[in-house]
Amino acid sequence: MTLIQPRTLKGFRDYLPAMMIPRESMMQVAREVFRGYGFSPIDTPVLEYLEILTGKGSDETDRQIYRFQDNGGRDVGMRFDLTVPLARFAAQHSAQFGMPFSVTISRRFGEVRIHRQGDIESLSSAILTRSERSRYWRISRRLL
Repeated sequence: MTLIQPRTLKGFRDYLPAMMIPRESMMQVAREVFRGYGFSPIDTPVLEYLEILTGKGSDETDRQIYRFQDNGGRDVGMRFDLTVPLARFAAQHSAQFGMPFSVTISRRFGEVRIHRQGDIESLSSAILTRSERSRYWRISRRLL
């Protein structure tokens, strides 16, 4: 019998209770503040079709994407930031939010993890910055 060495993939990490307990408390406060100012939560899948994720940034960004084929033979990747999944979300669900859509979608927040080869971040996102909003609109126009 071969012993398997327990290890974590590059770009991922375990969160021990000493880190998770204060982190959960902080995120609960953030959720309450966001909701208190009229923001609504959304969530997007960790996996997206690879064609949606690639070619939106630089070649360096494309190299950071965890990519593979799923059991159905589809090329998929793990989200590496929140802009592309938000643009896909907006393009796919725009009829449900009404207009002006830019104001409606920017009043959303999410508590998500993004995955990059060699890096993992946990982010809470509320209002998009001006540069993020510009990038979001360029991407969403391609998806519509």
